[in-house]
Amino acid sequence: MEPIYETIITKVKGSEQYSFEDTLIREIKLEIWLNSTKLGAVMCTPVDQKELAVGYLMSEGIIEDLADITEMTLLNDGMRVDISAKADGQRIERLDSEAVVISGCGKSMTANIDPAQIDAKMMQDDYQISASLLSEQMAAFYTQCPLYEETGCVHTAKLYIDAGHAYIAEDIAQHNTIDKVIGKALLDSADISKAFLMVSGRLSSEMVAKAVMHQIPILASRTASTCLGLQIAEKFGLTLVGFVRGKGMNLYRHPERIMV
Repeated sequence: MEPIYETIITKVKGSEQYSFEDTLIREIKLEIWLNSTKLGAVMCTPVDQKELAVGYLMSEGIIEDLADITEMTLLNDGMRVDISAKADGQRIERLDSEAVVISGCGKSMTANIDPAQIDAKMMQDDYQISASLLSEQMAAFYTQCPLYEETGCVHTAKLYIDAGHAYIAEDIAQHNTIDKVIGKALLDSADISKAFLMVSGRLSSEMVAKAVMHQIPILASRTASTCLGLQIAEKFGLTLVGFVRGKGMNLYRHPERIMV
């Protein structure tokens, strides 16, 4: 499986709008199997999958030495790694009981992404915003994040409702910023179905799925979408926007909500 994916998007530059062939990074769910038992899955780029599995298992202390590995096979077009090895059973039990593997992996409902299994409705709203509003709010966003300003070491999210209502959250994990900002809005009884969400990092499947699950019609970032993020947005009618910088942006899917 190639790690990149070619697609046609809508590109905006100022008042101009045109089709553009873009290259996205491919994102897969890599299953890690050890001694015929599935330990978990991680969202990753389909390169160096065996190395990822080995590094992860040894980082967790599940495998102590490379010499303990007797066999390793890449299956399912690179989406599954099977390893036979001497393993630390107590470490495996602790991994399962703590229910924490790594970001974008393991136990949460929106982490192991399969577009066919996402339990969400197709978005068919008539919500629209101007490209200029999105550009203005994205530019302001990066002046409204105190933890980022102090440390440079957190992700951020902003949910814009209207001119008088916006919610901002910061966390070391990007998926946590989305959960936080949505939680703030819901606790404040805000209508998030008439809103747009901005995030600081890539538009991966995990981020897109969260927006879809909450029926937020527009998700935007200063960076790019992954292939799987784009596919989820396409299926559920989410307007997905990347590279919002200055007066330009990439409308990956469902551009009809952005008025140029």
